[in-house]
Amino acid sequence: MSTAAERIQHAGLRQKIISAEQAAAFIENGMTVGISGFTGAGYPKAVPAAVAAKAQAAHAAGKPFKIRMITGASTADECDGVLSRANAISFRSPFQSDPTLRNQINAGEAAYMDVHLSHIEQQVRAGFFGEMDVAVVEVAGIAADGKLIPSLAVGTNVTWLQQAKKVILEVNAQQNAKLEGMADIYDSIGLAPHRKPIPLTEAGERIATPYLHCDLDKIAGIVLTDASDRNSKFAEPDEMSKSIAAQIIDFFSHEVKAGRLPKNLLPLQSGVGNVANAVLAGLQDGPFDNLTGYTEVLQDGMLDLILSGKMLSASATALSFSPDALQRFNDHIDELRGKIILRPQEVTNNPELIRRLGIIGMNAMIEADIYGNVNSTHIMGTKMMNGIGGSGDFARNSYLSFFVSPSVAKGGSISCIVPMVSHHDHTEHDVMVLVTEQGLADLRGKSPRERARLIIENCAHPDYRDALRDYFDRAEKAGGLHTPHLLNEALSWHQRFVETGDMRVK
Repeated sequence: MSTAAERIQHAGLRQKIISAEQAAAFIENGMTVGISGFTGAGYPKAVPAAVAAKAQAAHAAGKPFKIRMITGASTADECDGVLSRANAISFRSPFQSDPTLRNQINAGEAAYMDVHLSHIEQQVRAGFFGEMDVAVVEVAGIAADGKLIPSLAVGTNVTWLQQAKKVILEVNAQQNAKLEGMADIYDSIGLAPHRKPIPLTEAGERIATPYLHCDLDKIAGIVLTDASDRNSKFAEPDEMSKSIAAQIIDFFSHEVKAGRLPKNLLPLQSGVGNVANAVLAGLQDGPFDNLTGYTEVLQDGMLDLILSGKMLSASATALSFSPDALQRFNDHIDELRGKIILRPQEVTNNPELIRRLGIIGMNAMIEADIYGNVNSTHIMGTKMMNGIGGSGDFARNSYLSFFVSPSVAKGGSISCIVPMVSHHDHTEHDVMVLVTEQGLADLRGKSPRERARLIIENCAHPDYRDALRDYFDRAEKAGGLHTPHLLNEALSWHQRFVETGDMRVK
């Protein structure tokens, strides 16, 4: 494997190699900093630690030091984690998953703006967040002509490189050099009213260049790294996950027989996590061949579908693998280079493309109510978990939009099917199918009252089913028969949990 220095083929840019500490000197208190990375892939590894050390030194001297940080999505402990532990983040957007940062957000110590991932680049270009002072972007290498080779995530890098006043690059030798050519960087979208259509007509099509572009005069320094991405290990699918997966696959078979899906389905989008991977693992033994993927994050399950020949191609903005899957990826990268396409998230999450390509969107939820409204971000209505991510982009625009969850949480003390969600992320208008290990509710073509009966009987846990029936029956008798509710009780389950630690009446 080549060293990081050898990855810099542009002679002039080799003169800009600096240390992470020297790079941190360009980042000052109060600056808005764009950081690369998407769901634990492609984030900077060295500069955030140096910025955190700078913040700690400033705080020890009684001086303020915090940055406004905007990313593609979540990063990892070496980025969000180290900066939040140094109390170096004053503002964060659009998505995060770090436990320390989450606690700071919920304690009011760090401001957080939850944004649809398809919106964040447009909003930055339009100046909604002010000027971007510095961008810190990881790449796999720099070509002789100065073009940048994307690493395992493209995310928002196109816009960050364009908008930042100064750019710091991290060239990471751990990234496979054969990533060169895997990306498809379309960067001609523009701002309203002059936005251009994205000329993508198939999920596996290539329409642009494999390189990122940056004004070389803006590059303030290049830091050399040799560190792996987060590479979280996924748990083996449990019985609950397998049950959810089996029901979705049965549903697909029914839709094919009804003529509403082709035999190879439609391009698949799958959210992050163990349940999502279980669904993809279930497709491995399912009756569907020649599948395609059009998603944000390509994880183990989709990689294995490609390697087995079940899936022809997959498009994503990031590759986030477990250690074992990363090894499989690197072992087969020559084969995969023609089957996996890395795109900017403004393309992978583009609502018009999602609608036109007919994506099947499958995402996780925290809770759903009996009418099909979904909360995917807030615990008990007030505490941020991670963020909406791209689930809203896909839910509203997909041909089929699924939301999945276990029927209960916290050992049964929380029902994930409730009378009314404590926070709305996806309205009933955007949710077509709910699935728990208890069953599947197909909400298409159903009125609110029809949905309620279906969700209660098919998706709710037996421990909560009678209570939900009772709530719905009494709400119907109280009037307001389009969407029956008892407003004085609608959130009482959540309040009971806050007060007693259990939604159930004891």
